[in-house]
Parts: sequence; structure tokens; C-alpha cells
Amino acid sequence: MHGSGLDLALVFLLAAVIAVPVFKRFGLGAVLGYLAAGVVLGPYGIGVVGNAAPVLAAAEIGVVMLLFVIGLELSPARLRVMRRPVFGVGGLQVALSGLALGALALGFGLDWRAALVVGFGLALSSTAVGLQLLAERKALTSDYGRLAFAILLFQDLAAIPLLAVIPLLGHGAADAAAQPTWWAVLKAVAAIAALVLGGRVLLRHVFGIVARTRMPEVFTATALLVVLGSAWLMQLAGLSMGLGAFLAGALLADSEFRHELEAQIQPFEGLLLGLFFMAVGMSIDLSRVLAEPLLILACVAGLLLVKFAILFALGLRPGRLDMREALLLGSVLALGGEFAFVVFGEAQKAGLLSPELRGRLVAIVGLSMAVTPLLLIAMTRLLPDTGRRKPARPFDAIRDEHPQVLIAGFGRFGQIVARLLAAQGTRFVAIEHSPEQVDFMRRFGNPIHYGDPAQAGLLQAAGGSHVRVFVVAIDDVQSNLDTVRVIRRLYPQAQVFARARNRRHAWELMDLGAQAVRETFHSSLKLGERVLVALGASDAVAADRAERFREHDEKLLVAQHLIHDDEAALIQTSQEARRELEQLFAADRGEGTLGSMLERKDPDPAKPQGS
Repeated sequence: MHGSGLDLALVFLLAAVIAVPVFKRFGLGAVLGYLAAGVVLGPYGIGVVGNAAPVLAAAEIGVVMLLFVIGLELSPARLRVMRRPVFGVGGLQVALSGLALGALALGFGLDWRAALVVGFGLALSSTAVGLQLLAERKALTSDYGRLAFAILLFQDLAAIPLLAVIPLLGHGAADAAAQPTWWAVLKAVAAIAALVLGGRVLLRHVFGIVARTRMPEVFTATALLVVLGSAWLMQLAGLSMGLGAFLAGALLADSEFRHELEAQIQPFEGLLLGLFFMAVGMSIDLSRVLAEPLLILACVAGLLLVKFAILFALGLRPGRLDMREALLLGSVLALGGEFAFVVFGEAQKAGLLSPELRGRLVAIVGLSMAVTPLLLIAMTRLLPDTGRRKPARPFDAIRDEHPQVLIAGFGRFGQIVARLLAAQGTRFVAIEHSPEQVDFMRRFGNPIHYGDPAQAGLLQAAGGSHVRVFVVAIDDVQSNLDTVRVIRRLYPQAQVFARARNRRHAWELMDLGAQAVRETFHSSLKLGERVLVALGASDAVAADRAERFREHDEKLLVAQHLIHDDEAALIQTSQEARRELEQLFAADRGEGTLGSMLERKDPDPAKPQGS
């Protein structure tokens, strides 16, 4: 197909819309659906795309964005806790798998240098496929999910020296002499240091300045600039693009912009990640698989078996997983990785691999990605979760925020609610659209984040699915109503208490199913009670009158809610309610019609009674 970019985009979207729901309907998962769509559309299918390499290169941005979002979930404190799983278990996995697979490649007659590159290239697992499969099963925070992420993180780091050593092993050693290994390592260290130090100093200030413009599209553009800029900086230094995005996300994990950034990036991440899986499917050379089916399938089985066995053993001992989770760890990470495409391409340029051998290896890696979702589905069904809990470990101590209350708007109204909750030890999170207010309140240790609480993605990123009570304390009436409307749509079971400007605003909130609290009603009532005391009423009488007025007015508010669109009826009920209230208070004083009726009904007991 030689149509325009719009034609290709429409075909990709149509394939995703058809394939993913069908595969999910049969329990096969979205990843396999995308891969199957890519196989059909690719050069070895119906040929909609003649060359998968440019699509794969462009779609890697989806992996970059995925790692940025993962980085947002991992604060520096959590990364420090994860250093042992990352460097201990991750280092052992890469070393053992690389040596074992390299030995098998040596047995197939490859030169030791080529066998070394092939072994360590196949030792790397797919970050995109693995994390997507874990996310689909909500297993990213499980024990094996965390260990899987730690191993994947080390693999991204291990790819750096692997790429650096390929020219030295191959016929491109003369080219490598122009750029010695120490220089490549120095560039890598300098790039990481520049990103970490610069990010610590600049990123939060940059987002603070952009947030003050009150222009959401500029904030989105800045978020994309940070993600892609970090990836570009790492790529210039010869490192993984995903590593740069991950570091940028981790640097912003403790910032007030964390949830807003996650909400802005996730839509792009989801679409581009789907395109990436399609591109992987397009890269599977079906003609080579059909030409050498037994050899390719045997190599895929050998790759999965070797890596599965090593991952299972590492999960049991250094990883301290139980039998079930160690098997699941092996199922998720036994596949080959997308970085192997880059490694084998560089090895071919260096003269270490022939084009035919590279084609076989790419087919093996692509098929292993396609088989992995099926392997994980089978393993999950064979090993049902028993629900047993293990003793807590230091690695488990840092948990995701699961607030019970979310406060939308953190002005004076929201702050009073927050102080009361904090005094009770109740976990809450606040969202405020004013960057100045966010910056000021975070100095006092408040868990507050920047963003528009009417955005569904932001509420979800802030942990809305775990929230039991939403408090909408926004002063602007329209923003207040928009936020309540989104909350009721996303979380119909949660309780919503909303600040109301006046009676009509309260009725609109009640229409949405929220419990309205008028912002000045209770404070005005308290002031009125003090005025009564100043005029000579006792404290008890003044408090009683204020309480009775509150009950009467709240009943009137509910009654008028049914007719609040009829102005004439509202005026009539208000006049009747005022007369009724005046008669009640007059009766307390023994005045008016009700007062005389009460006197006749309950005469003074001190007077003699007639016969």
C-alpha cells in the first residue's frame, strides 16, 4: 500500500479496533491482538506496510512513554529500596541467561564472539510486552511483578555495555578505535549525571512556570518535550531511550505535578504502545519461519525453556518468591526483547552475523513475544491464586498511596477539612488547579498535587478507585459542578460532599447525587447564635434556636429541590416557610396563635383547676 500517512493511520486504528476486542473477548489479551494485527498488515502478510523498520523505530516512543509513566510511580526512596533486586537478581539473570544461551549458540557452530553477542542479546526480555501483560492482570504491584520490573530495569542498563562492545568484537574494531570504550562510558555517565542533576534543579521549576500560564495544551507540550528530550539525550550518549524517560519520571515522582503528568502522557502512551506491538508483529518473517519451521520453532522453545528455568530458580532463591509466583515470573520474562533487534542489527554491521542468521534471530525473538501471552494465560489458569499472604519485606514496605479521601480544591474550605482528617490520621490526597497554592501548601507537608480535578485521567492517577469519600471544595460554581459530574460518572459508589455557593448551586449538586454543604450557612448560623446571646438570650436558648433554624432550613432545602425550576412555587414555599418559622419561635415566647393554643392545651399547674 502506497497511500498517504492518513491512510496508514486509519488502517492501523481499524486493525486495533477489530483485533484487540476480539482477542480480549477470548481471554488472549491486548498484546497478542496487536501482534496478530501487525502480522496481517506487515510485509509478510497482506503487505499494507512494505517495510516494518521505520514503523518500529517511530513506535518505540510508546515504550519510552511507558517507562516515563513507570518512573512516575517510583520515587527515589523506592528506587533505593529496589537496588538489591535490580543489581542482584537482575545482574544474575542477564549473566546466567547470556552465558547459557551463548553456550548453545557456540554448540550450533558460531564463532565465540558471535555466540557471545547472540547469547546476551537473547538474554534481554521485552520491557513493553512484559509490563503490558503485568498491567493487564493488575500485577505490577505483586511480588513477582515488582521483581520482573527490577530485572527489566537492569536489562536496560546492561544493553549499554553490550552495544559498546559489539564494534570491538567485530570487523568494525577500526571504527571503534576512533571512539574508544572509555570515551563511550564517559559519555554515558555524563549524560546520566546531566539528566539527574539538571532534572532535580530545573524540571519542577519549568513545570511550575508552565502551570501558571493556565493553558493545558502548553502543559501537555511541556510534558512531551521532557519525555522525548530525556530520551534523545540518552540516545545521543549511546544509551537506551527508555532509560532516559524512566529517569525523568523518577525525578518527578515526588513532585506536585506527578498525577497531572501521568494523566497527560497515558493517552499517547497507550496508542503508541499498541503501534509498537503491531510493528513487532510486522517484523516477524513468516517466509523464513515457513522455510525452516522445525529449526525456528525448536530455537523458540529452547530460548523460552532456558530463560524460564533460570528465572524460576532466581525467583525462588534470591527473589524469595513462592513456587507460583516464581513460575509466573518465568512466564512473563522468558521471551526475547525488542532491544535484541537493535543488538543483532549492530552485530550484522560489525560483521559478526550474516543477514540470514540475523533474519532467523529476529523471527525467533518475534515468535517468542507472540507465544508469551499464551504461556502466561496457561500458567495463570493452571496456578490459581490461593490468597496466601507472606511476611512483609523491606521491598514491600513502600506502598502506593491509597487515600481514603480525595479533596478537590485546597483553598480555605478544603484546608479545614484536610486538617480535621489529618488530626484523625485519615489518609487523604488533594488536587488544586492553582500552582501557587500547590507550591505554598506543599511546604507544610500536605499531600497536594497540581491539576484540574475535572479530568478523569487525573482522578484515576491520583488513586480515585481506592477513594471512599470525595470532597469537592472548589469555589468556582461551574468547575465545582464539572468535577462532581466526572466523579459521579467514574465512581458511582463513592460518597461525594460538595461545597455549595448558594441554594441554587446546592440544588444542582443534589441533582448530580452529591451531598451539598453551603459554604457560609453554618458559619452564619453560628454568628447569629452569638448575636442572640449578645441581645440577652441565654446560651442554651440561643443554641436551641439556631439548631431548630438549621433543621427547618435543611428540610426546606430538600423540599424546594423538587420544585427548584418553578420560580413561582419557590417564592410561595419560601413565604410559607418564613411564616411557619416565625410562628414556631413566637410559640416559644407564648405569643401568636400557636402560643395561645399551647397555653390552652397546657394551663399553668399553679392555678386551681375547676371541677
